[in-house]
Amino acid sequence: MNNVKHCYIHIPFCKKICSYCDFCKLFYDTGYVSKYLEILKEEITTFYQGEVLDTIYIGGGTPSSLSDKELESLFLILSCFKRSSDCEVTIEANFDSITESKLDICKKYGVNRISFGLESTHSWILKKMNRKLDLEYVRHIIRYCKKIGIGNINVDLMYAFPGESLKEVGEDIEFIKSLDVSHVSTYSLMLEEHTKLFLEKEKPISDEVDAKMYELICSQLSDYSHYEISNFCKDGYFSKHNLCYWKNKEYYGFGLGASGYLGDVRYINTRSITHYLQKKFRYLEEKLGIYDKIEYDVILNLRTKEGISKEDFFHKYSIKFEDCYSYFELVKEGYLVEEGNFISIPEKYFYLSNEIMVRLLEECKL
Repeated sequence: MNNVKHCYIHIPFCKKICSYCDFCKLFYDTGYVSKYLEILKEEITTFYQGEVLDTIYIGGGTPSSLSDKELESLFLILSCFKRSSDCEVTIEANFDSITESKLDICKKYGVNRISFGLESTHSWILKKMNRKLDLEYVRHIIRYCKKIGIGNINVDLMYAFPGESLKEVGEDIEFIKSLDVSHVSTYSLMLEEHTKLFLEKEKPISDEVDAKMYELICSQLSDYSHYEISNFCKDGYFSKHNLCYWKNKEYYGFGLGASGYLGDVRYINTRSITHYLQKKFRYLEEKLGIYDKIEYDVILNLRTKEGISKEDFFHKYSIKFEDCYSYFELVKEGYLVEEGNFISIPEKYFYLSNEIMVRLLEECKL
């Protein structure tokens, strides 16, 4: 049995395709959903080894696009997973497809964390995104979640949309703060190939404006803990599942286009629904050597406020971090901070994290 404590489930169906989305997704079709859930159950049965899980994350796509009956079928499939007593069970949802009855089903089957895609509160941006939002319904759904006992709520914000102003980003953050949610995730828009925005030749905003928006978001969310580059939480409400990624822990990935990390292998499932329904699950497998694992550790750990634990690093690899990387110049310049057992990027330089990581990786001694 593997020492796996985390699991991701991908539900690819969407009622609408957002103009910026590069995730693995399909237009909702009730016939496809039933076939998909049947094969998903088979994939889980084939690979799950019976470990007790600390986190289960149901993402998409739009899991809330499933009907009540389909959602219940999904949870019955997932009931095979053994859960720890404090297992974090998250489901992603959009406000235009979530209902009270769907939330009741989520609560019934042990969901204790919900991640909502808000993205923006401004109608012209939502229109460009191919999304709709009723702000009063948003408030109603957030209140209902809390009423039925699902108080661990994340809201996603996307910023740096072409033509967006600092004022509009600030208004989005103020609206989210008014919801009094426990977690906020913020993402700068990436114009990915093959998305509608990319094909329409939208131009990204300047790095300077992007940086100002990030700075504004950090300032307005200063009463939250900025525990990862893109994530903010109230005390104790960090995402346990996402921390498994940033701490480079092993995890299962089930479903179309899902990725996983088991033992020495990182894998990606097929994005072809035809292949998936034929039970041709895996598309790519990467066998990792020790140097690959070390590099993943560095890149992922440094995304967090805590950073790299030198003690954990030595325990995993039987080599001191300072024997792997020359990082003292970065510490001298203030881009890295060394405090006791930890090496981290100070929050004021989070925005430059990619450049800092590149410099550090270039100083590898191995």
